[in-house]
Amino acid sequence: MSNLKQEIEKRRTFAIISHPDAGKTTLTEKFLLYGGAINQAGSVKGKATAKHAVSDWMEIEKQRGISVTSSVLQFNYDGYCINILDTPGHQDFSEDTYRTLMAADSAVMVIDASKGVEAQTRKLFKVCVMRHIPIFTFINKMDRDANDTFELLDDIENELGIATCPINWPIGSGKEFKGVYDLKSKQVMTFSDTRKGTQEGQETLISIDDPALLDEIGEEKRAQLLDEIELLEGAGAEFDQELVTKGELSPVFFGSALTNFGVETFLRHFLQMTYAPLSRTSDKGEINPFSEDFSAFVFKIQANMNKNHRDRIAFMRIVSGEFEAGMEAYHVQGGKNIKLAQPQQMMADERKMVDRACAGDIIGLFDPGIFSIGDTLTTAKEKFCFEGIPTFAPEHFARCSLVDSMKRKQFVKGITQIAQEGAIQIFQEYKGGMEEIIVGVVGVLQFDVLKFRLQSEYNVEIRLENLPYEYIRWIKNPETVDMDRLVGTSDMKKVKDMKDRPLLIFINEWSIGMVLDRNEGLELEEFSRN
Repeated sequence: MSNLKQEIEKRRTFAIISHPDAGKTTLTEKFLLYGGAINQAGSVKGKATAKHAVSDWMEIEKQRGISVTSSVLQFNYDGYCINILDTPGHQDFSEDTYRTLMAADSAVMVIDASKGVEAQTRKLFKVCVMRHIPIFTFINKMDRDANDTFELLDDIENELGIATCPINWPIGSGKEFKGVYDLKSKQVMTFSDTRKGTQEGQETLISIDDPALLDEIGEEKRAQLLDEIELLEGAGAEFDQELVTKGELSPVFFGSALTNFGVETFLRHFLQMTYAPLSRTSDKGEINPFSEDFSAFVFKIQANMNKNHRDRIAFMRIVSGEFEAGMEAYHVQGGKNIKLAQPQQMMADERKMVDRACAGDIIGLFDPGIFSIGDTLTTAKEKFCFEGIPTFAPEHFARCSLVDSMKRKQFVKGITQIAQEGAIQIFQEYKGGMEEIIVGVVGVLQFDVLKFRLQSEYNVEIRLENLPYEYIRWIKNPETVDMDRLVGTSDMKKVKDMKDRPLLIFINEWSIGMVLDRNEGLELEEFSRN
């Protein structure tokens, strides 16, 4: 057990979040470079012949240069075993990011120094704040012209309601970027451009009192730095590990992922400021990671990760104990013991089989269609369920029809599998079957992804006809409501979800109140609990 305890203590599991183009995927690549997991970092955008980023594996991602699904990457560095959950930056895929954050113990927030916190991703950052997980900020792209440093910090505090504590401080930006000053060690790390895609960078440390600093950064920059340090000492928040752990204070770092500057410094500080895997809440209380009983929950399902293997992988976060390949565990939602077959760890779409894993790790299991997002697996005698992962209410709806009716079987299989991954939600007419399918999504880009994936993975072409509905409500008490006698409004439609649960969709928000008034005892809710 002491050996297992040591293994668990080495684990760090975090998610990287950002808005699009802030450089999140580049930062992820550089972490992997330091861990020796890859030899050359890939560029996300570029020519068809270019090496694509390791974490962007889906065909549509390579074509568009955006991340639309979360990737799971593991590497070792400095005695730690690090699990990175890379997430889509685009707001249309925020639901996937939300689920991924449920599997992380902390989050790294990447911000573009020339843009600050952008409106479209406030929702994602707020999810971290809601979960009270530690948030670390990496202000990226300092090798380009950046906003005023104090304004960037104010932006984070005002937009996200979290205090900031700079660990280092930038000296200039763009062509004038000279390096960063470490507030604790009182040393300046000077910046010189490095060869892209390598980890050899000239990072020279000079004490702030060393006369040689003048030659490196010049009198003007030195004077400005001393003024800013004085201002910081008067106004900046002190570093407080307890507040960082509670998610109330975000340590801030500056650098350039593209040129590798400040990335390793950030990684080292991050590992010192974070802890081993955390306990998780279940309906039987907190589950301790060091418990001997194995337990895990499914937070993501991905079909067709490999064109050669038409399979589904259920990603699970191990919460406690140790996993061994081929072991049996009780699938709480399925109500039976199952063999955990073909366990894998991922480097995007490259897989390696694993024999052992422990609390904090993320593993992928072959899924014959039995798992759903939020499912619990355990070997404990007393069975329990981890708290559910709520489903976002879709905001856009479309009627989905098949171009070639002969491909009905592939269509039903494809759309059902993609829906089980949680990327889209599918509904049927309340009295109908799979003939009439309504697709609901959080962001409209998901419609494009659905069309693309059905075509490329299932060889099925579809037509989507936008519907005017914008609001959805699940019926909280379906057992006491007679759906056939429900008094609706002219802009309301009765549908059912994949689990045959009745729902109502509306064009106008005010109709929801009217339907509640007209049907005594009816209870509606915005989220479905998995």
